[in-house]
Amino acid sequence: MTEVEALARAFAAPGRISVPVLDAIHDAQHPVWLHAYRPAGYTPDRPVVFSMHGMARNGEEYREHWIDTADRHCVLVLAPAFPHETHPGERAYDDGGVVNAAGDVTPSRRWAYQVPARMLALLQRAGVTKRRQAFLFGHSAGAEFAQRMALLTDRSPFCAVVAANAGWYTLPTLLRPFPEGLGGLGLTDADLEARLAWPLTILVGEADLDTTGPSVPSLPAALAQGAHRFARAKHLLAFARAEAVRRGTACHWRLETAPGIAHDGHAMAQVCAALWFEGQVPDAARMAALAGKG
Repeated sequence: MTEVEALARAFAAPGRISVPVLDAIHDAQHPVWLHAYRPAGYTPDRPVVFSMHGMARNGEEYREHWIDTADRHCVLVLAPAFPHETHPGERAYDDGGVVNAAGDVTPSRRWAYQVPARMLALLQRAGVTKRRQAFLFGHSAGAEFAQRMALLTDRSPFCAVVAANAGWYTLPTLLRPFPEGLGGLGLTDADLEARLAWPLTILVGEADLDTTGPSVPSLPAALAQGAHRFARAKHLLAFARAEAVRRGTACHWRLETAPGIAHDGHAMAQVCAALWFEGQVPDAARMAALAGKG
């Protein structure tokens, strides 16, 4: 059975799905797992959402964050899982494997950032979706993945990218090395300006204020962006807008904040879903409920 045939069979019925995907960069012993949910009534013309996990590599949990939205709006949820065995440490997942331990840039086809687009293409070939583009949401380390993916790969497979509660960000500058900036990767000024012009949403909880702990990046480049995730999100947008002004070009990045919400992947998924499928952030009462105060 081919990979396409296996995916067509796995997605044939509604419900939760977990299936290994032999992506082009993995051998048979090290697949990427795809945890998915197909709601009742789903048809291949309905929207597709990728949900990218954080440092715990808990793809199944990040699928669960979107179940209510999937049922309410009849969308297909795809939550890839990048195991530590195949993507060990931050360099391989958050930073996409773009630069190896020796500091050399790796072949782009092997970057982890290419996996979601290739998964979407497989599902298109399998007839699971007719959509040419998917939505992509990342939270925490998954937000770092999402933001850097948007900066470094072909964005045409994705109609929207939201990076929620990232630990820190890649700044849109060629003067700092990756992952702090985009220097050393062979990008040009025109490349950078095109990336500033592409819509990117940074979503952050206003109560995501922790300054210590294993999930709060503490390397000097991260600390230079602010003491906590909320400050770092604001720093990124200020930096991007200033860079666009300096270059005389457009910046279509935007910042959305979630009052009362801290580092909560499920709550942030609900805020993101409201932005995408309801056209606005949740009202004050719903936001308070998501923050556990309602």
